[in-house]
Amino acid sequence: MISTPEQFQANPFWRGFFAGLKPDKVLALDEWADEHRFLSARAAAEPGRWRTSRTPYLREIMRELSSSSLTQEIVFMKGAQIGGSECGLNWLGYIVDHSPGPTMAIQPTVELAKRFSKQRIDPLIEESPRLREKVKTSKDKEAGNNMLSKNFPGGILLITGANSAVGLRSMPAKYIFLDETDAYPQNVDDEGNPISLARARTRTYKRTRKILQVSTPTIQGRSNIESAYENSDRRRYYVPCPSCGFMQGLAWKQIKWENSDPSTTKYFCVSCEKEIDERFKTQMLERGEWVKENSDPRAAHVAGFHLSSLYSPLGWYSWSDAVEDFLKAKGKPDQLRTFVNTVLGEVWAEKGDAPDWRRLYERRENYKTNVL
Repeated sequence: MISTPEQFQANPFWRGFFAGLKPDKVLALDEWADEHRFLSARAAAEPGRWRTSRTPYLREIMRELSSSSLTQEIVFMKGAQIGGSECGLNWLGYIVDHSPGPTMAIQPTVELAKRFSKQRIDPLIEESPRLREKVKTSKDKEAGNNMLSKNFPGGILLITGANSAVGLRSMPAKYIFLDETDAYPQNVDDEGNPISLARARTRTYKRTRKILQVSTPTIQGRSNIESAYENSDRRRYYVPCPSCGFMQGLAWKQIKWENSDPSTTKYFCVSCEKEIDERFKTQMLERGEWVKENSDPRAAHVAGFHLSSLYSPLGWYSWSDAVEDFLKAKGKPDQLRTFVNTVLGEVWAEKGDAPDWRRLYERRENYKTNVL
């Protein structure tokens, strides 16, 4: 006979019973990812357990995507090699496991949607035990899953292309992941803009919906992500100078080199003008903070983030890599446009307003070697 709390505690049956009565811990997205996300060797350069500390600038973005945040729209305008795609995949995993609901993930085309499902969604599920338990494989006939449709308890994930009007109007959605929106068509099947069509799917969930829009920018005036970012609270990531502590956004104009040699690349603080060695980048990113640059109250409901590849963690894409890519692109408008879009994460101005590569090049050619 059990009559004391100690006896209850010692009994495995009652321990399990009362443990089952406890509600699951409410996690923010970054906490969930650190605890449950595993990166596959098939799709990640650094496979294994996800670590938000590796890309600390993603933490605030993931906090805004968490179920505890009241923010409904998140915009991420970015360069390459900073973990933006993985951030979106973390969110999809979090939805499946922690905050279920009908979800749409939209790629530029149906063909890319199939590739995204096979190369990114499948490894996401297979490598994370929590997700593997909830999303059955397409071989399980009772699951009803296929390449573009994944059922899970409390929801469904539909993966489609922005070039398919049928896919975009297939169901109401609580969550929408709009990926690489600058590659979307302006009009799909004469039914209108695909982003507007997708947004219309969330009307049923107007108070609880979340829409994530992620893209590398393209042409000024025609860029979906630029337009969305400009209408947001426009956050930029400020990091401290290791020497003087001045908080600043990493800027291309502060990078300098000698004699067309990327190995001489140096970054200089905008305040004290002292050289910043790239080995300090890790601690700079850890101590960084997002700063809102748009105080217009009309933009307060959209959290907008901009990040260039200059923030890429140590070991991924270096400042000297950026200089090397720039030197290869100089004088070649198409390649320079790619550099501006994918490295700086900025829109490209067409002929007449395009940046002058020679002017950019010449103002970075020399630096003071005695500044320490």
